Amino acid sequence: MKKILIVDQGSATMEQEKNILSRSDFRVFTTPSGEEALELHRSHRMDLLIIDATLQGMGIEKLCSVIRNDELLRHVSIIMLGSGTGTERQLSVRCKVNAYMTKPIRQSFFLETVSKLLEIPIRKSYRALLKVSFSGRFHEEPFFCNSRNISTSGVLIETGKTFAKGDRISCSFFLPGSGQVTVEAEVMRVEGQENNYQYGLRFLDLKPEYQSAIEKLIKNRKR
Repeated sequence: MKKILIVDQGSATMEQEKNILSRSDFRVFTTPSGEEALELHRSHRMDLLIIDATLQGMGIEKLCSVIRNDELLRHVSIIMLGSGTGTERQLSVRCKVNAYMTKPIRQSFFLETVSKLLEIPIRKSYRALLKVSFSGRFHEEPFFCNSRNISTSGVLIETGKTFAKGDRISCSFFLPGSGQVTVEAEVMRVEGQENNYQYGLRFLDLKPEYQSAIEKLIKNRKR
């Protein structure tokens, strides 16, 4: 299992990164401190560090210098996150990072970069017609939308409907060869703009037989 450490003092950005990286291939650590990041890397030997350019305390330049000059710690990929200024780009060169990315994070590019640095295959999308019945704002009125990136923990859906983080949704969809799956889900992430929203849903109490069916589907599509 690949180990990723997010070093960021901005809780909103950190939560976005954690949500994007929420997949079984990764074990994600977080800290707002450069000093603690160094200790975590020493203890766990991270595969990837994601560090904010404005890190306070030790600072990103000092942190990267210690890591790159330590024979035991230097063999790690580093992504630097910033606002895109020329000063920060020069800083990224001095820090010898593997990639520099600007915020807000673009999910597809972020995942592609992480996957390349960790040398793992990007998870293939799985598209299906997903029937979603929302109990609350739309008075349980059912509607259809596209889904993608399905996993045993949740699914990413695309729709023009408006939901808010924390909303509960009743999902009903079909898996090839496994029949219908019905499960409650919670909206964990909201992205996009009017008429083209993406929602990251976390499954709630997914039945073992459904979990096995999804695992089988993903395994077959990776071949």
